[in-house]
Amino acid sequence: MWLRILRLGVKNLLLHKLRSLLTMLGVILGVGSVIAMLAIGEGSKREALERIRQLGAANVIIRSVKPTQQRTDEDENTNGQQRSRVMEYGLRYKDYELLTATLPTVRRAVPIALSRKRAQAAHRALVNARILGATPDYLGVKNLKVHRGRFLADADLQHATNVAVLGAGAAKKLFNYEDPLGKPVRLGGMVFRVVGVLSPQGGGATPGAGSENFNQDIYVPLSAARSRFGELNVIVSSGSFNFERNQLSEITLTVSDENQVSQTAEMARKLLETTHPKLADIEVMVPLELLHQAEEEKRIWNLVLGSIAGISLLVGGIGIMNIMLATVTERTREIGIRRALGAKRIDITIQFLIESVILSATGGVLGIVFGVAVPIGVTYLSDIDSYLQWWTLPLTFLISVGVGVIFGVYPARQAALMDPIEALRHE
Repeated sequence: MWLRILRLGVKNLLLHKLRSLLTMLGVILGVGSVIAMLAIGEGSKREALERIRQLGAANVIIRSVKPTQQRTDEDENTNGQQRSRVMEYGLRYKDYELLTATLPTVRRAVPIALSRKRAQAAHRALVNARILGATPDYLGVKNLKVHRGRFLADADLQHATNVAVLGAGAAKKLFNYEDPLGKPVRLGGMVFRVVGVLSPQGGGATPGAGSENFNQDIYVPLSAARSRFGELNVIVSSGSFNFERNQLSEITLTVSDENQVSQTAEMARKLLETTHPKLADIEVMVPLELLHQAEEEKRIWNLVLGSIAGISLLVGGIGIMNIMLATVTERTREIGIRRALGAKRIDITIQFLIESVILSATGGVLGIVFGVAVPIGVTYLSDIDSYLQWWTLPLTFLISVGVGVIFGVYPARQAALMDPIEALRHE
């Protein structure tokens, strides 16, 4: 009996193919939008969370920030022209010594000095390349991995050796498909020897400063960066020369106990306020707090996306109810004949309910295909990552079937409650 009812339902829907397809279109778009929006949203949020995790949940990151307003008490010479002066801001080596000597919860501290120089190898060059002076602990603190060769060693730091480790992107730009190990690379006016290449890292916040892709970074020993590149930058403006001195661009503190990260960050702020009034030229960032905040935003964002896509399913369900009510009116005489031949009200209800479920279930299957194709196409055509969670497919299908049941009950009940005699008289 159930198979006969199913066949009859499919036959009735195929009698009006275009109308059935347009009715399913609302469910198709609803289910597809749910899957696509959740996949694209999940992909972007996973990428953002991974960026924060790479900074380290047990780390406290202190960065130098250039003040937005320069001092107004500029010295002037006898001719009224502006004198050259040195603007100092940001972290200093004495800040690093103060933090490591005072904070008992810190397991290790990694100072970083950022320089921007032209990097050149043979005929290829990176203009304004980011060169990070770092220590051997930098590799573990930033969760980086060496693809070939080695990272900086204690001997390199002690003797200020001219060695360099290239990020994956920098190695490809400077050496293309050649093997960079052991080859020279010119950084500014100095020649360094490449001793290692890092594995590609996910696009994340640059460890050092800013938010650039750290695959393009070049790492040298902190002592070599300090002695070879210095700390002074020359700024030419309106015929005058200004100088900026920034000793360290970042200090990363690794805390022994993850539960003490927030307290350590607060103690670091208090200590640095003695040398940096109002913390105007530095910022203290706690990746663990950012991670918790991002996870909470992720849950809210998923709820918002699901609600928006759910509205599309609601519209599709209303379309199904509308068409089924029209179908009941068209088939009034058929209902009367079936009731006259002995069909019960439950039989009429089941017949129309199954047709409604067929519409929604078919729309759900096509919507799943559409919803899977959209994120794949978006990822292929752009840099936006998407992540399809397997549970969204059966869940959205069950929701589409539920929409067919909920919005099909009323039309089916209306058909079952018809008076057989009045239905037979219907023209």
